Amino acid sequence: MANAHIRVRFCPSPTGNPHVGLVRTALFNWAFARHHQGTMVFRIEDTDAARDSEESYNQLLDSLRWLGLDWDEGPEVGGPHAPYRQSQRMDIYRDVAEKLLAGGYAYHCYCTTEELDARRDAARAAGKPSGYDGHCRELSAEQKAAYEAEGRTAIVRFRMPDEPITFTDLVRGELTFTPDNVPDYGIVRANGAPLYTLVNPVDDALMEITHVLRGEDLLSSTPRQIALYKALIELGVAKETPAFGHLPYVMGEGNKKLSKRDPQASLNIYRERGFLPEGLLNYLSLLGWSFSADQDVFSIAEMVGKFEISDVNANPARFDLKKAESINADHIRMLDVKAFTEACEPWLTAPHANWAPEDFDRAAWEAIAPHTQTRLTVLSDITANVDFLFLAEPVEDEASWAKAMKEGSDALLRTAREKLEPADWTSPESLKEAVLAAGEAHGLKLGKAQAPVRVAVTGRTVGLPLFESLEILGKEKTLARIDAALAKLAG
Repeated sequence: MANAHIRVRFCPSPTGNPHVGLVRTALFNWAFARHHQGTMVFRIEDTDAARDSEESYNQLLDSLRWLGLDWDEGPEVGGPHAPYRQSQRMDIYRDVAEKLLAGGYAYHCYCTTEELDARRDAARAAGKPSGYDGHCRELSAEQKAAYEAEGRTAIVRFRMPDEPITFTDLVRGELTFTPDNVPDYGIVRANGAPLYTLVNPVDDALMEITHVLRGEDLLSSTPRQIALYKALIELGVAKETPAFGHLPYVMGEGNKKLSKRDPQASLNIYRERGFLPEGLLNYLSLLGWSFSADQDVFSIAEMVGKFEISDVNANPARFDLKKAESINADHIRMLDVKAFTEACEPWLTAPHANWAPEDFDRAAWEAIAPHTQTRLTVLSDITANVDFLFLAEPVEDEASWAKAMKEGSDALLRTAREKLEPADWTSPESLKEAVLAAGEAHGLKLGKAQAPVRVAVTGRTVGLPLFESLEILGKEKTLARIDAALAKLAG
């Protein structure tokens, strides 16, 4: 199809927390639109009153803003096809359903659930397709009246064509569905409420969506929508049928499809741990697409520059948390120091930090920040890296203490204190020379000599560069902590 202007849509239901598979779908639509200077439509499918919630709706908006996936039409932005919440478009769906009935594209079905189940069971037993059998397709006026006299209510079914439906999927190539696999389907409930099978394609038609990029789980509904589009075009509701592309499944543990219930599926987990939006989006873009054979880390602007839906792989993509973390760490290292310093600050205050707000020393943080940047996988890692600066005393880590405080550590610490006392505390090199001299006095190399000092001052055996840390912590606090360690050893 030839479209001068590409229009895509992202249309989640506001149920529960946003999950990473949903974000991947949003990202691919957004990147495709931005690559082609097209339009990104954000639409809310909130016709399921029992499951939809305003809290989830607000979370969706907040999540997209945090990720930087902006939209050109939709909630809080507006646009020529408003409203963009399905719950506010019911009159539109009723009108279209009436046109489909009047045009013979749809019909009333009076079958009860029990009757449908019995006929499906019989079809399965006979080895036949178990979809709807067309029982009410050609009811006479008298038959309809008789059903209604019984007190039956009717749903509205769309009349599927009796020939195969073939289309070219933008990801999977040419696909054909035979009539026995795509029976007539419901589009309006007996209570008059429109179903997803009607509202989704009607909105796409009226909003002039040119490309429908969505999950593989919706592939089986595509022939239904193509048939409905044909009817909508003939009725003058739609201008053309959009192109469809079905994105590969995202797989979780045990090679099963990642579901909303999987712990690693929730977007909020990654946000709370301190993933950068750029790092998370970079990783999610690799679930079915690749930037190049030898480059996994790239900016979102670079992704937009290269993204084509035809390059998406149809094979399922496995969510790999370790790789996601590795890519996020790369993006943390790519930040300039000022941006990194600011990005970490939420994790240096309550509720993430276990020190009082007044104990946070901004000058100390800005001094230590450049030494921490290469050590983080996620931003929340920063708290444990720098807590020794802001706590009254270092975190008690008995494993670290046992590992570092060997026989003779008290003598070493006393010597280190003597050497550190007169050192130049504006020079990490001077502090290093003091600890080195202490080690030599006890026949130890620097690595062995600095371990007890590190644990005494920071509470841990591993951490930031020790002598820069001592300089920033300061002489008074450093020596007081060595004294406290000596007291503990003596006790």
